[in-house]
Amino acid sequence: MVSERMKIGVTVRNMGEQAAADTMLACVLAAEAGDVESVWITDHIAIPPDDAEGSGGCYTDTLTTLAWLGGATKRIKLGSGVLIIPYRPKLPTAKQVATVQALCGERLLLGVGIGWMDAEFKALGVDRHQRGRITDDTLAFFNQCFGQDEVALNGQRFLFKPRPAKPPILVGGAAPHALRRAAEYGDGWLPMAGDPAKLAEPIAQYRAMTDALGKARGSVTVMTALPLADANATRQLLDQYRALGVDRVVCAMRYVDVDAYRAQLDVLLKVI
Repeated sequence: MVSERMKIGVTVRNMGEQAAADTMLACVLAAEAGDVESVWITDHIAIPPDDAEGSGGCYTDTLTTLAWLGGATKRIKLGSGVLIIPYRPKLPTAKQVATVQALCGERLLLGVGIGWMDAEFKALGVDRHQRGRITDDTLAFFNQCFGQDEVALNGQRFLFKPRPAKPPILVGGAAPHALRRAAEYGDGWLPMAGDPAKLAEPIAQYRAMTDALGKARGSVTVMTALPLADANATRQLLDQYRALGVDRVVCAMRYVDVDAYRAQLDVLLKVI
């Protein structure tokens, strides 16, 4: 099945020197002014000193940053690529997600993942080996919260409000575990990819899983780098993703300042 119109998103660096407020805002406003569907940021909480190259250990908080960007924009969708679920307690996080969704006009795209950096799990006091179980449990709780006003946790019933429309939950990661998690708890799969051909089989597997569960067709959002220095090569890659039935491609933008960001964005806008 070929996507009728594949959506295009872009990343903005919420890390390092590019995490300055004026830089992030200028990049997001440039993306919104163009024909770009969504803007995406990443998630780290505790970068160790020996792994800080490229960021200096500076990452703005994901949900706080998306809320701030939502207040400064009107149309563009706001993506987390990805929010590491085991880093956070499930009820306060569900409340934060619902608040961002409600205050930003239901523009949130909730990309989620299980995490990988040992140092961050250690700093948080979370058992890395339990991250899959924690993620499944938290995503099930998210779905419960957005499905009804009254929720129970730890034997206590409470009202979950505000309760806007549930943001699409897009599960990051590779086959097979991410496919199962996306089919059971999510609304889409969010892989990172470089070669479109390697996605054909897992996309088919994912869609078969959603069919078997009697769920709606799960979406596929691909995060990837595009060869923006070569417009023809970029166009060909996008055509390959489109032919696979990919619903959205998020282009990873690499830049040092706003001018460099706008230059890459201009190339992308010419081929989409």
